[in-house]
Amino acid sequence: MRKSFAVAASLATGIVLSASCLGQDSKPRPPIVTDPVYTKPQQLVDMDHGRRMNLYCRGSGSPTVILDAGMGDSSISWALVQPALAKRTRTCAYDRAGMGFSDAATRPSTAGNIAEDLHALLRAAQISPPYVLVGHSMSGLTVRVFADRYPNDVVGMVLVEGSHEDQSVRGWAIGEPGQQAEWDAYLKDARSCVDDARRGMAKGTPAFAKCVGDDDPRFSQAINEAQQKYAVTPKWQAAAASERESVFYASAQQARATRKDFGAMPIIVLTHAPYPKGKDETQEQRNQRTLLWEDLHTQVAAMSTHGINIIVPRSGHFVQYDRPEIVIDAVDQALAIAKEQHVN
Repeated sequence: MRKSFAVAASLATGIVLSASCLGQDSKPRPPIVTDPVYTKPQQLVDMDHGRRMNLYCRGSGSPTVILDAGMGDSSISWALVQPALAKRTRTCAYDRAGMGFSDAATRPSTAGNIAEDLHALLRAAQISPPYVLVGHSMSGLTVRVFADRYPNDVVGMVLVEGSHEDQSVRGWAIGEPGQQAEWDAYLKDARSCVDDARRGMAKGTPAFAKCVGDDDPRFSQAINEAQQKYAVTPKWQAAAASERESVFYASAQQARATRKDFGAMPIIVLTHAPYPKGKDETQEQRNQRTLLWEDLHTQVAAMSTHGINIIVPRSGHFVQYDRPEIVIDAVDQALAIAKEQHVN
């Protein structure tokens, strides 16, 4: 189920995802995520008048770490990170509206709406602040919007390959013309998956191949089957399409409007680099895109006097799968700083 999101990420700023991050290595490897908790909902929290969102919490302690997955992804994104963090403090992952085992979204999946949903979910589940927010990819925008809207609730942020509000505008300026048109064509194709889901998508059909994709070799067969059951539904396809439509437009604009000074709140950004050259780009274009990605992340880290952008080698876009120890260490750092500030 990762194929379409690889396309999305590569169109963002020309980022090329590694084969290991996409589960496409030439040599078969045993699955690295087998926990059966990801085959079913864990805690379906009634948010408002029967609309439920799936929440998975482990551990105890404060601050609570809140894990938000990337575009089209679910709480399984943190399977290699959450168990270790739960030994230190309470750690909660969740499925956004329409994603995973959560009920369908009732409005566009913009960063603002997602942040509002997350705030309501945590209140309904009685998960009290303070929070350290961890966001991957698209959720790099969401956690910043959340921290801006609910400043008294957040004491730290960790952005794992986080999206930036200017990545499309500046990224499309690098390379051949027509990248925005290519992205818009991709969105149109993604919206057609919603209609395909309403008509029904069976495994082995062209619609399934386009809209769902192959099994993810990182996951057990049982997890892949559970993912495919919700991925063929209109609610999942609609939410996935809405997230794709929002990330470079509405969500980017909402993030652009947030504050740029978070004081001494720890902000740790993880950036995988260097990036391999794509087949449709020159080495100079690749170098420009790599520098752009690092610069955008450094700008986010600079929003705090306790901000840092850490370059992560030997990783793809999914640092939490390729180098989970780096993500765990970054969250530990944010927790330590937040606790020290709270004591003082």
